[in-house]
Amino acid sequence: MQDKAPLWTRNFILVSAINFQLVLTFYLLVVVIVGYAVAEFGATTAQAGLVSGLFIVGTLVGRLLVGKFLERFGRKTTLIVGLIGFLVFSGFYFIQFGVGMLLFIRFMHGFMMGIASTVLGTLIAQILPATRRGEGIGYYSMSSTLGTAIGPFLAIWMMLHIGYHAIFIVSTIIALSCLLVALLIQVPDLPKINKPLDTVEAVKKPSWIAQFVEPKALPISFIMLFASICYSGVLSFINFYAKEIDLVETASFFFLMYAIAILISRPFTGPLMDRKGENIVIYPAFVIMGVALVLLSITQSSWMLLLCAGLLGLGYGNIQSVCQTVAVKSAPLERMGFATSTFFIFLDAGLGFGPYFIGKLLDHIGYSQLYLYSAFAAFACIGAYYILHGRYTVRTA
Repeated sequence: MQDKAPLWTRNFILVSAINFQLVLTFYLLVVVIVGYAVAEFGATTAQAGLVSGLFIVGTLVGRLLVGKFLERFGRKTTLIVGLIGFLVFSGFYFIQFGVGMLLFIRFMHGFMMGIASTVLGTLIAQILPATRRGEGIGYYSMSSTLGTAIGPFLAIWMMLHIGYHAIFIVSTIIALSCLLVALLIQVPDLPKINKPLDTVEAVKKPSWIAQFVEPKALPISFIMLFASICYSGVLSFINFYAKEIDLVETASFFFLMYAIAILISRPFTGPLMDRKGENIVIYPAFVIMGVALVLLSITQSSWMLLLCAGLLGLGYGNIQSVCQTVAVKSAPLERMGFATSTFFIFLDAGLGFGPYFIGKLLDHIGYSQLYLYSAFAAFACIGAYYILHGRYTVRTA
């Protein structure tokens, strides 16, 4: 039967393994790079913040340009070049050039990750059987979730026990592993699409915006932007909030609980989306995310903090995988690279720039109020989703 098409193929496992290692490296470095810049180079707080943030800026630029690279050089070549660059710039952390050069290294490191990770997202969408794409992308995004959970733990432990250079050694070894695994991937051929030469579509050049992003993926990508801004306040400030409410020890398990909730839910939500459509998953997910943020704003106990983490995994974690699936399904096969990069551009923008604006807001309100307002914004996303995408979705039987 068609719905029994294999999911856990060799290519699927290899691509997921590379994605896990890329995300792991990102979190391994982002947790410690601010302290490293201050300790080793005497960077100011503003400079250290820029050292951290430029990685995401580089990732955004890489995602924005990767569609052009895919068109010109193909998926395998673009992936290998991106991973070679990722390995090279991983090695540059060992050389102390100064703050200015560290800023450049962080930007280029992010640029290479943006290229490689976007190609991986494109490959996954093309490798998966169409009837199981929602389920498959759900499992694939779990590789990112594991990296998110393991990276910070590993970084903090290594920083406390063996130092920064050991972290750079591990990140370089992981980058080399990514490159070696990528060489084993067998990139499937894209089907030929024959169009009559006399049609307007055959001769029409793509618009300016279509040369960088996929216009059909923009509506769901805007939803991802709004949701990721709401979540960015948790990602960036949960440790400060935990200190305020005296739950620092519990907070160290926050993202682990978040990851566990996603791992438990994904085998159910992915197949459900494939059978019933995205609306049946994403509407409850936004409600759960909003409830989690409301509870987070009033939490005073360890069990409630961990409950909030689990609910956020069920909510935001599933919103992310559903939106990614919708983005790649919205585009024709030959435009999946652009659709994937479009989705991640908006996701990264929300997570990367959201904390800056939220930090400005925190000059006037407390953390508890922040999470309450974030909950209102999450509930508002339900209306935005309905307007931009949900009302156009036909429910399947």
